[in-house]
Amino acid sequence: MTKLNKYIDHTILKADAAKEKVDQIIDEAKKYDFMSVCINPTWVEYAAKELNDSDVKVCTVIGFPLGANTPELKGFEVKDAVANGADEVDMVINIGALKSGNLDLVERDIKAVVDASGEALTKVIIETCLLTDEEKVTVCEIAKKVGADFVKTSTGFSTGGATVEDIALMRKTVGPDMGVKASGGIYSEADAQAMIEAGATRIGTSAGVAIMEGEKAKDGY
Repeated sequence: MTKLNKYIDHTILKADAAKEKVDQIIDEAKKYDFMSVCINPTWVEYAAKELNDSDVKVCTVIGFPLGANTPELKGFEVKDAVANGADEVDMVINIGALKSGNLDLVERDIKAVVDASGEALTKVIIETCLLTDEEKVTVCEIAKKVGADFVKTSTGFSTGGATVEDIALMRKTVGPDMGVKASGGIYSEADAQAMIEAGATRIGTSAGVAIMEGEKAKDGY
């Protein structure tokens, strides 16, 4: 069995997440030595200070959850997040542009984030539940072309989350070296292991503690 803690981005992205919940996520991430906490941008500076004495990374989201902002705005969001202490940024693609066949805009959108990220790691959320397999392949190829570090399945706020089939397709498309993040609907150790076996190198979930304790969360991100 794979040791899971350093696969996990321990996540709290709900709109009503108050400081108490963010503190809980940070404390749990320290306890279990997760790879990162994934939080909304408003909490980045605070989390960076709270995690300064650990090796847990600070991850945040860009253009979240709809992805319908302009490339310029997403680039600004990234620069602001990195200035506040973000180590990793997970951006949502312009899904409508992809569905419209406007691949130039899709590419400019992702590239704006990659160019603005500096040393921060970039993950590209493609929202697989809204895409055809052909669209999934296309956007994964674009993300790889412009130098993103990861492709990621889902925001967790749309019509579905990660599937083993999507992870396998994404891994096949990007090859062995690029990161693939599974997120949404991963509630147990078995769920996480299945995604890793399919090719995931990172797991986004709010159920990190349950996964580490061998339990199954009832719900979450």
